[in-house]
Amino acid sequence: MASPPRNTSSSPKPSSKPRSTASPTASILLISPANEILLLRRVKQSTSFASAHVFPGGHIDAQDGPLPPLHGDVRLHEDSAAYRVGAIRECFEESGILLARRRRGESEEEAEPSSSTLLLQLDEQERDAGRRAIHGKEVGFQEWVRMHGGVLDTGALHPFTRWLTPAHIARRFSTQMYLYFLPLEVRGGIPQMLHVPTSDGGVEHTEAEFLPAREWLARAQADKILLFLPQFFLLSLVADFLGTTPGSEEDAEGLLSTRRLQAQRDALLDFVKSGNPPWGEKCISPSPLRKDGKVLIMGLNEPGPELEGTERKGDDERVVWVPFKGKNGTSGLKVGWRTDVMPMGPDTAESNKFSETETREREDTRQDVERALRGRQENL
Repeated sequence: MASPPRNTSSSPKPSSKPRSTASPTASILLISPANEILLLRRVKQSTSFASAHVFPGGHIDAQDGPLPPLHGDVRLHEDSAAYRVGAIRECFEESGILLARRRRGESEEEAEPSSSTLLLQLDEQERDAGRRAIHGKEVGFQEWVRMHGGVLDTGALHPFTRWLTPAHIARRFSTQMYLYFLPLEVRGGIPQMLHVPTSDGGVEHTEAEFLPAREWLARAQADKILLFLPQFFLLSLVADFLGTTPGSEEDAEGLLSTRRLQAQRDALLDFVKSGNPPWGEKCISPSPLRKDGKVLIMGLNEPGPELEGTERKGDDERVVWVPFKGKNGTSGLKVGWRTDVMPMGPDTAESNKFSETETREREDTRQDVERALRGRQENL
């Protein structure tokens, strides 16, 4: 990499153009019994993330529960019951996988514990009919689950960062990310059909597949799929913990042992609880730090304009390199350490401020990113 930049830390002057409202959304990094990650390919005609591979998720609906006002209330950008219900609903609508437990009695509290392998079991026909009815708003999601003897497994969702779209983007989102671990398979255990994702028939997605995190990253590096920065970054973090590694314990069929799979999950959860703030509380609004030739370096420490003046923050240790490849957009993203590209410490605070010229260059960089991504979507 080139030598560290002179000016790196402060934000550019705010634009006079009013920023759009960040719509509340939620997504799930759904982890299979083999510790693989589910991604869905969005349709090319989508108004957001067209042609990209994304985690299951979407907008929070009124039926999911109450939320604070969209304007001026920082609580809108915190984990809550509505985000959890919405995340599970969207996951079911988009993939057919229902994250609900069997209810043992009349009360919703009387359900199988989150650690149980006994998820609510419904046949494919029931699930497909439910997906259509819920998406078409013919029936409420939670009502439908209760009718089938279940209760949503909201307690098993682990918050794993929130992402606020930068202020200059027209369509903005405040997205709560979660981890969810499907029960580990054992012989004679849960039927495999419960964990086979299917697309929604082309309404929003055309493909749904579980693959190791490292395989998704390799496909993105090879320009076979499009991953946006949040998905790429989180997959990079998860890949350090989940998946086959040299020396892993495998059975006769080449599969990781249940003990090894659980150990990987435990290590990932320990990581999620680490950091300052912990990963479950980080809020990230990516911002360009500098452009080095045809490589853009994105910072992840800013929490977004709605949270300015609060104690919320993102990841101040890592950055993402975004190489440009002309009209084909971006590929070859890489996560690295912030200290590798900029000086740190109190003695450099003054020298790290952006000049007016560098602020204009930063805005030019932002426009380069948008043009590159539009070109990439058109070519997929």
